[in-house]
Amino acid sequence: MTTLPERLDAGSPYPLGATFDGLGVNFAVFSANAERIDLCLFDPSGRKELARFPLPECTDEVWHGYLPHARPGQLYGFRAYGAYAPEQGHRFNPNKLLLDPYARRLAGSLKWTDALHGYHVGSPRGDLSFDRRDSAPAMPKSVVTADAFDWDGDRRPNTPWSETVIYEAHVKGLTALLEEVSPPERGTFAALSHPKVIDHLRRLGVTALELMPVHAFTQDRFLQEKGLSNYWGYNTLAFFAPEARYLASGSADEFRLAVRRLHASGIEVILDVVYNHTAEGSEMGPTLSLRGLDNATYYRLLADNRRHCINDTGTGNSLNMASARVIQMVADSLRYWAQSFRIDGFRFDLGVTLGREGDDGFSPGAAFFDVLRQDPVLGRLKLISEPWDIGPGGYQLGQHPPSFAEWNDKFRDTSRRFWRGDAGQRPDLAARLSGSGDLFDRRARRPWASVNMLTAHDGMTLNDVVSYDGRHNEANGENGQDGHSENYSRNWGAEGPTEDASIQATRDRVRRSMLTTLMTSLGTPMLLGGDEFGRTQDGNNNAYCQDNAISWFDWTAAASPEAQALTAFTARLIALRKAHPLLRAGAFLYGQDEVAPGVLDIEWFDERGLRLSPEDWQNPEGRALLMRRARRLPGGELELVALALNGAAEPLTFILPGEGLVFERLIDSAEPDATPGPVGETLQAPGGAAVVLRAVGVVA
Repeated sequence: MTTLPERLDAGSPYPLGATFDGLGVNFAVFSANAERIDLCLFDPSGRKELARFPLPECTDEVWHGYLPHARPGQLYGFRAYGAYAPEQGHRFNPNKLLLDPYARRLAGSLKWTDALHGYHVGSPRGDLSFDRRDSAPAMPKSVVTADAFDWDGDRRPNTPWSETVIYEAHVKGLTALLEEVSPPERGTFAALSHPKVIDHLRRLGVTALELMPVHAFTQDRFLQEKGLSNYWGYNTLAFFAPEARYLASGSADEFRLAVRRLHASGIEVILDVVYNHTAEGSEMGPTLSLRGLDNATYYRLLADNRRHCINDTGTGNSLNMASARVIQMVADSLRYWAQSFRIDGFRFDLGVTLGREGDDGFSPGAAFFDVLRQDPVLGRLKLISEPWDIGPGGYQLGQHPPSFAEWNDKFRDTSRRFWRGDAGQRPDLAARLSGSGDLFDRRARRPWASVNMLTAHDGMTLNDVVSYDGRHNEANGENGQDGHSENYSRNWGAEGPTEDASIQATRDRVRRSMLTTLMTSLGTPMLLGGDEFGRTQDGNNNAYCQDNAISWFDWTAAASPEAQALTAFTARLIALRKAHPLLRAGAFLYGQDEVAPGVLDIEWFDERGLRLSPEDWQNPEGRALLMRRARRLPGGELELVALALNGAAEPLTFILPGEGLVFERLIDSAEPDATPGPVGETLQAPGGAAVVLRAVGVVA
């Protein structure tokens, strides 16, 4: 850097963050309650503080200053001065170096030490005490960047929601063991677009890759002390910076190139984002960024004791989405990823927290949702919410506003319970198969709003759902008591791997039936990466701290004949869904519209070919269900698609309601290699089997 000036120029309050204009860098940071904010410059190693400048101007609560001749690559941080009055919500401590909330790159890693805390750890006064140690040696540094990437020719796939099939995966876990990728690039953004990865996704037919958190995140101190790590990444440190461990070259252009290559293959990229809380934790947590800049504005605090954070997230703090500046920060972050990385959509972790304002409960009319829905950039993307948190009234499935899709855990639980043989599941399964209109059919929403899933990162894999009766989380070091206690799983006769051929055959059939249920239900199917080839976590249903073979894709196992057969079956299911519009109808169906005389758009039958009566629906032992959807083809012919499900243990004979038409069997979970072909008036289905059938013809 050239000779430093005596003071900063005034600069501009917009845009927030560090902005290079070719001649220097403008710095701008929000704080409504600070009395002064200093800019600290560091040498390239990040160890030596070179200079400290007060930001000379404050406009509309944004502190700003301009440093002539500064360039991209400059390391920096902030120190904020003001009241240290925890009872009033203020925790200013200029001894603590703070990350720029808008930093687009971080240098160095967080080194856990008590000096990171604004108070003196161990003091009898707790967080009311004041720590004067400099935290800079333990802090990563913000880095000035200048993004430049040639997106010319890139075309977003813009897959319609009704045709979307999501594949959830972890950046590292997807390729950490992929031998075709060079060792330095395994588990990084660079490997995401490796031909083998793209070929696998295209073979399956998925349309969107949903990545678990890629924002820079912290390694939890308590996990490191146990020799474990934060693998999932739900502990955000910087909302604008990509996680450095996922960058093989250190350049964020790696990720941009991966997105561009995925787009060229027709695959959208969705990011799982964590804006409900930050890595600073509760009031007893460290001071890393927002807490030191303006704790009282950035976080929701108890109204009657502002010393304490509101903890609706279970992580210690909750961002204050009643603040316009906090909403701006989140929207700016989303827009940055959407524009600079061409991201196609976002899945919001604990989305209910984002719809809470002040002490109020969740509201679909919360400002955060309104901002996203009207935004000319963000409003056009795929927006998905995890519709719960642990706060009061925290379960809000189906209550989000139009334009949002939601993870549907009722689909997950009902599907698992039906296929493990639980009684009384038939009515709820019918609702899930038909798009969960009981939950989502309001305010002109469509079936795609229900993101249907059998499994997700949080829980067992599909292989483990049919292989274990209980969780096996001993490796997490929490006495095996963490994670969900009820998984609605079943081992079918042996806990874990078995050489019993009959048990394994049952597991395989039930697993294929569950996949068939997923891909033939109205809504947006989401497949957990690896389920298509039988990935296991050895029964661990909370592998958040397992950055190892428990979580990583075993591509060698994926190449086995059994795994390849399941992959091929999954691909056939997705292809069927794409080929037959009745499997992905764009509107809710209630069996009220007559497609042909006596034929409704959706109808329900038992194995006898009889329409289910109210008494049948209430029969808890009814475990057979045949769903039939119907439509008129452009030429006037009637098309019927049926899904026959046998959730019983014993074989059943289904009498097929074909209205005089001959059904063709398209796919059968009991005979996965069977060639599609006509069946007679009846269908033999062993216990735990699912069959998809189709008939086309003219009826009177």
